[in-house]
Amino acid sequence: MSEIKKFMRNSADKKIAGVCSGVAEYLNIDPTIVRILFLIALICGSLGLWIYLIIWICAPEK
Repeated sequence: MSEIKKFMRNSADKKIAGVCSGVAEYLNIDPTIVRILFLIALICGSLGLWIYLIIWICAPEK
């Protein structure tokens, strides 16, 4: 039986709130890629900031 994946912020590998490292762990990719994507989204508009803040508020900490 496989284990159910649950998204959580990663407090062990965080720069600000652990959102990017939590997303990277959930998607099984490098956290640097997620951080760069959030930075690009922030530069292109405020969507990256809003997504980051919503995940920060809603996601439980690991």
